[in-house]
Amino acid sequence: MRAEISFGKSLIGILFVGLAAASCTTSKPAATAANTKTKQGQPAKVTFNYTAKDRDCLQRAMYFESQHSDEDGYMAVGTVVMNRLTSGAYPPSICGVVAQKRQFAPGVMTREVKPQAETELASAADAILIKGARHPAVKDAMFFHTNGLKFPYDNMHYVTVAGGNAFYEKRDSNGMLQTPPPLPSYEVAMNYVPGESMLPPQFEALIPSAVPVPLPAPDPMATASTGQMRITAPVTAPETLPVTSVEPEPGMPIAIPTPRPAYDSVMLRESLPANGG
Repeated sequence: MRAEISFGKSLIGILFVGLAAASCTTSKPAATAANTKTKQGQPAKVTFNYTAKDRDCLQRAMYFESQHSDEDGYMAVGTVVMNRLTSGAYPPSICGVVAQKRQFAPGVMTREVKPQAETELASAADAILIKGARHPAVKDAMFFHTNGLKFPYDNMHYVTVAGGNAFYEKRDSNGMLQTPPPLPSYEVAMNYVPGESMLPPQFEALIPSAVPVPLPAPDPMATASTGQMRITAPVTAPETLPVTSVEPEPGMPIAIPTPRPAYDSVMLRESLPANGG
């Protein structure tokens, strides 16, 4: 009798251990499924390709538009370039954005960058392209002009001053952006493509600095930078180097420039505090 009772207890013990082991085994797939669901829920980044030439275009925009200032000014202009690139309303390459007609400083693609500025420019460009850095005070701004000017328009929402420029967003009376918003930096991935060019052929060779570069007079059309321009080089085009206009590639989504205010309506305004909110 005792043997039967002992055998019964042993059988119950075996069944209990088996059920416990089975319950532990069935819980693992649920955990795996939860982990898979979490990974799938992470948003994918939007990837933009860039070349060594695009990096050079970014540096040129930062240098010539920030009045050769410092890294803070470089980062502010570079952030505007990246805001335009990721907004979807401008050319889909850095050089396309920088070279768009009447948007950035005259001669930005051809003038000489002083060697002493190259170290800070390279640092700023790498921070933007490799680390995804942005100037935090620039926010969603895609426009700027020389600090100290004032225009009689209500849609110019100023965000900061850096490198001698006042940066602003275009917003309507309800505070909504009038331009497609740029992607935040954490949603953007920059992919370096070595040995390839995304530029039209006329940008492959820069005009040598020894040759006088003709600079156009101020144009009443819109630009990213609406600062005053001075003609510092002889306005005579070399016969061997004809000046060609830059046209975007067919099929590119292009933002149509809006009219820039005429300079006879410009007034001086109070300066914004640097890095203002």
